[in-house]
Amino acid sequence: MNLPILYEDADVVAVAKPAGLITHADGRTEEETAEDWFTETYPETAEFVLHVPTEGALPERRVGYVHRLDRDTSGVLVFAKNPEAYTFLRKAFHDRDVQKTYLAFTYGAPKEKQGVIDFDIGRSRKDFRLRSAQPKAKGRMREALTRYEVLGEVRGLSADRQEYALMKVSPETGRTHQIRVHLKAIHHPIIGDTLYAPKQKLALGISRLGLHALKIDLPLPSGGRKEIIAPIPPDLAPALAHFPEARETFALS
Repeated sequence: MNLPILYEDADVVAVAKPAGLITHADGRTEEETAEDWFTETYPETAEFVLHVPTEGALPERRVGYVHRLDRDTSGVLVFAKNPEAYTFLRKAFHDRDVQKTYLAFTYGAPKEKQGVIDFDIGRSRKDFRLRSAQPKAKGRMREALTRYEVLGEVRGLSADRQEYALMKVSPETGRTHQIRVHLKAIHHPIIGDTLYAPKQKLALGISRLGLHALKIDLPLPSGGRKEIIAPIPPDLAPALAHFPEARETFALS
């Protein structure tokens, strides 16, 4: 496995994760992960990956991925190369000092072309794999905040003349499936989302989840900040071609 490196220094490495690759082992499969790439590429960090401080305690992560991307989401994924960088970056994510920008191709667009989705998220009562923003969701409801902006809208060529949109989405919290759940909650789920829009047809040439982690702006352990951008992958390029104004405005290739 060879992941494209988008940025690297002594503390941090950021890569372009392709759709279909999981961030880390989930205990259910033996497939390769982005974490495997990291430990194989930087074998000198292996001693820091799992550290058990006391007998019987759970392993404590000290290097490696500092955030996660869903399997079917492409884009920027950041790893810490030493324990100090790991602690620094995890705190930055926790303190919301990291700005994340995604592109989402959706079924239709909200009437308000920009706004904030502020729905707490819990677990679905119907399916253990899902999260839910419904008031009666299962378990603890956790704060979740997502900002969005509609970049463009287009009408499809099918008989039903379905409308689609390209949205810039910025989650300010990091809940599991947050963007997917919030966009479903406002009735504009992501194209190709088999979990949250299983009955919708694929569109715009998209054959997987239409979500891409375009950009991340984060503080560096060595000082200053860095904006890291992951180019649009080839499998989403046909969809992006439907929104030429957005592509030019945001210098997307």
